[in-house]
Amino acid sequence: MSAEQTPRALRHVITIVGCRNAGKSSLINAIAEQNVAIVSDVPGTTTDAVAKPYELIPLGPVTFYDTAGMDDDSILGEKRIKSSRSALYKADVALLVVGNDGLNEFDKNLIAEIKKMKIPFMVIFNKCDIKKPSDDDLSFCKKSELQYIAVSAATGQNIEDLKQMIIDLVPEENKKNTPLLDGIVKEKDCIVLVTPIDSSAPKGRLILPQIQILREILDLHAFTFVTQTDELANCLDALKNKPRLVITDSQAIAAVNKIVPDDIPLTTFSILFAKLKGNLKILTDGAKTIDALPDNAKILIAEACSHRTQEDDIAQTKIPNWLKKYTGKNLNFSFCNGCNFPDNLEDFDLVIHCGACMLNKTEMLRRLHECVRRNVPITNYGVTISKTQGVLDRVIKPFGLEA
Repeated sequence: MSAEQTPRALRHVITIVGCRNAGKSSLINAIAEQNVAIVSDVPGTTTDAVAKPYELIPLGPVTFYDTAGMDDDSILGEKRIKSSRSALYKADVALLVVGNDGLNEFDKNLIAEIKKMKIPFMVIFNKCDIKKPSDDDLSFCKKSELQYIAVSAATGQNIEDLKQMIIDLVPEENKKNTPLLDGIVKEKDCIVLVTPIDSSAPKGRLILPQIQILREILDLHAFTFVTQTDELANCLDALKNKPRLVITDSQAIAAVNKIVPDDIPLTTFSILFAKLKGNLKILTDGAKTIDALPDNAKILIAEACSHRTQEDDIAQTKIPNWLKKYTGKNLNFSFCNGCNFPDNLEDFDLVIHCGACMLNKTEMLRRLHECVRRNVPITNYGVTISKTQGVLDRVIKPFGLEA
């Protein structure tokens, strides 16, 4: 699978930031060895984050983001800077590009901001074929213990060294390809997948979590049976031995819980993705606060992908209805989707996030930690559904947790 074909959530994110005319677009073109971004001497040519999938061997598939200048003072500057910060927010690694004028106050403020976000980063002095970094700038980097390199996007000088430094900057934890079923499923285990095909299922295909888990089961040389809810009882009866685990779509958990005997472990696709992409304990703790929600509580439902809203949409309709029925309270819901994650988190009593199959681990963890930092409980769709259906204890038991 090429870098372009690899799902966005499985690619490392490298965000290139800096002031206007520092050579950010030239740099991404030099790294990718093709004209990805428009290059011009006119400041502010890049007006929105430009994404470029790339295979950074041996790290693997990455996405480089070329962003607008953080010193943009044009009429649309504020919006462009917000877009740049959004790209920075999801970064595994940040590259701060410095042009001929050297480090300025914008750069130093940005360095402080990136440090606060705890994003691994390095300073890149571009255009070294025209002007070498000043002694003052080099001294600043050394005193601040910043990694740095001088390159030339125009001539290619030190570009290969830069690529290796980027690879080295990616945290080891992010490099690990921890399987969804790590420590749960082993060779020759039998796994049953319950994948309802209803109005919310994409036409002619399975969703990413289902495909990813199916592939992992095959890689583990385990056995799998895929069925719908109505056929689950017959599927279990047809098996000679009890399955090691049953994994179901969260929306079918209530029905599946009644069918699967108590001595067979049961969980959901969403719970597995919560474990893979973030911190299942944080999400489980967040779900506990549902019992204490006050009347007229404000709840944010955040979805990482954008799609057409259906009549029985899980975010817009099903989860709000389940929560209202479970709590017996009047609840107020707000919604966000795509790359948007609001700044006013303190306005909410609870955040309910999707399974994050379209986000990489870094971005999801940053969202989790931002909520924790602001003392706002956060959980996800699968955990919420299991909570409201009274089966949360059962679906997190395979991971050694208690609701």
